[in-house]
Amino acid sequence: MRADRLVSLVLLLRQRGRLTAAELAAALEVSTRTVLRDIEALSAAGVPVFAERGRHGGFALLAGFRTELTGLNHEEALALLVAGSRRGAQAFGLGSALASAMLKVVDALPESYRDTAADVAQRLLIDPETDLLARRLVAEEVPGTISAEIRRAVLAGNKLRIHYAAVDQTPKWRTVDPIGLVIVGDRGYLLATRSGVDRTYRLSRVLAAAELPEPAQRPDQVDLDRAWQKRSTQFRTGGDRIDVLARVNPARREELVSTALAVGTEESDESGWLRLEVTFQDSRHAEWALWQLATDAEALAPRSLRTSLRDRAAAIATRYGEPS
Repeated sequence: MRADRLVSLVLLLRQRGRLTAAELAAALEVSTRTVLRDIEALSAAGVPVFAERGRHGGFALLAGFRTELTGLNHEEALALLVAGSRRGAQAFGLGSALASAMLKVVDALPESYRDTAADVAQRLLIDPETDLLARRLVAEEVPGTISAEIRRAVLAGNKLRIHYAAVDQTPKWRTVDPIGLVIVGDRGYLLATRSGVDRTYRLSRVLAAAELPEPAQRPDQVDLDRAWQKRSTQFRTGGDRIDVLARVNPARREELVSTALAVGTEESDESGWLRLEVTFQDSRHAEWALWQLATDAEALAPRSLRTSLRDRAAAIATRYGEPS
């Protein structure tokens, strides 16, 4: 909305000082022409914004001008600054809203706390783009128009029509009753029901979305955390589960069991290694889990798993046995 943009423009000038039209346009994600129109509107409304021409010119506010915003104490503002997860906001299509909100949080601080807030921004890093192994952690991209449409339907309690591309299936249109939105790591999910059956949709696989005027069939209150736990359990216990008997170096036990759906009997053998029964989602899941541990684990059963691991190891040995 234009009113929100005008407030953000004033806050940018208050906190950063003189800015050019191009810099304001980039920060507000609008055109320079829109910025110039907004500057004119502010001046007409009595906001003391003025232009300085020349090489180092731009727009600025008269010294001492302050907007009237609700004040926050230092701890409250700090909590909001730390809690503002850009990754989650982007996944829900709220990236620009987050930036605007953070401007207002900083401006609401008492004068004596502003330097502290600026120092906080330099000393606390939330959701970096890479982990300690330099692996890039990129959030899944969801077009803003799609995420906004889904978000409106969820919050308004209306039915939602989505064009969804499930794995290995032709995209299809579905009409669902949205329950809520969930962020897990870098992925966003829509929890919904379709014809009364629980459904979970990955936001990055939604190709188009449209809020419908018809009210959704859903309870007035929802425990979203409990609903997510229920969906997670259903996912883990579905599919073609496989029971595996394995030997593992005790030092690597946690790595193995943390990826399993369930752990059965467990005992030490004569070599000091552990023999344990573990259950995985399917054979691909089991193969992946054992392969991660290399020679620190051995699949004893079923034979099909031993064969697939042996074939994979043979293929790797062949590849690296050839001259480069």
